[in-house]
Amino acid sequence: MIHGSSAKIQAAGGLRTLAFDAGTPLHLSNGETLSPLTMAFESYGALNAERSNAVLVCHGLTGDQFVAGPNPVTGRPAWWPRIVGPGRPIDTNRFYVLCANALGGSMGSTGPASQAPDGKPYGLRFAPVNVADIVRAQSMLIEALDIESLFMVIGAGFGGMQALQWASAYPKRVFACATVASGARQTAPALALSELSRQAIMADPDWRGGSYLAHGVRPTKGLSVARTAAQIGSLAEPALRSAFAAAAAKERFALASQLDEASKTSAFVDRFDANSFLYLSRAADGFDLAADFGGNLANAFARAATRHCVFAFSSDWRCPPEEGRRLARALLAAGADAAFIEINSDKGHDAHLEEETQFEASLTGFVDASAAIRGLSLQAGAN
Repeated sequence: MIHGSSAKIQAAGGLRTLAFDAGTPLHLSNGETLSPLTMAFESYGALNAERSNAVLVCHGLTGDQFVAGPNPVTGRPAWWPRIVGPGRPIDTNRFYVLCANALGGSMGSTGPASQAPDGKPYGLRFAPVNVADIVRAQSMLIEALDIESLFMVIGAGFGGMQALQWASAYPKRVFACATVASGARQTAPALALSELSRQAIMADPDWRGGSYLAHGVRPTKGLSVARTAAQIGSLAEPALRSAFAAAAAKERFALASQLDEASKTSAFVDRFDANSFLYLSRAADGFDLAADFGGNLANAFARAATRHCVFAFSSDWRCPPEEGRRLARALLAAGADAAFIEINSDKGHDAHLEEETQFEASLTGFVDASAAIRGLSLQAGAN
């Protein structure tokens, strides 16, 4: 391990974590440091002898690290089984796949619900984090696992922002980058839904100024509203109109029950921390790569050495194809090897989670072409 004894892998309660002690603090963008730091992660497949086949999957806003297998804590199935697994576009027989719970999350990585050095939950005392901080924490994890460079980083939505941050901040450590239903900034509709979601959480009397854990309560009603807002943003327009029409016919103001069963909403509020939603949604809203480089997005990739493929879905109004084209134009202006692929789909923002054969075939082509250039075998199990 690069960090030696300062990083220790632990396993408890179905979660695998890597803990950094106070001697290895995480330096945050706002000037503060965070220590000790725990990063929860899951891995699939095996590293090759050259340690050159590692793929990092970055999860979405309310996701977790169990991308290709069931979550042992909640019992939820893998969230991307069509993409990551044996024989899938990201083949775990060929690649060593890592997925880390994001810094500020609520599935094992240090976040607002974690115990602070004083023995109490951080709550709103947790330092503000941005996408750069989240990626910096992932970088510490990757280094501690003695992986110098990644074959590929891939993410959708909020995960796509992290993938882009990796390619911008660590261009020599990322060979290929796949950005799915994402862009270099949050769109206006997404900003609006995020703010309404946060307001709903903070308006819940049980939020208690962010100190609900100390009072033994949780703002479940506000978090349920936030989840409904996220579901709305994930639907294509025809599906959203259909849901509204069905809700109106069933009962006044019943859209939330039309979108999902109450039991599933309850499962969400049980597994996801409300303050984590606040922190991570603000990190997503604050992400703007162009703003970090004088307003010129191409400058974010000026040291371009990473191969890129940008995927967008035609019915995604949360992150429409134009954002993907904007990103692709900037990548090409920076001299990057980049492609943009728009998938014709009626499944909206979450199309990447559904059966979309064109997307799967295109991603497989990008992965295989990148692997060939990298010198990785196209055959499972071969070196």
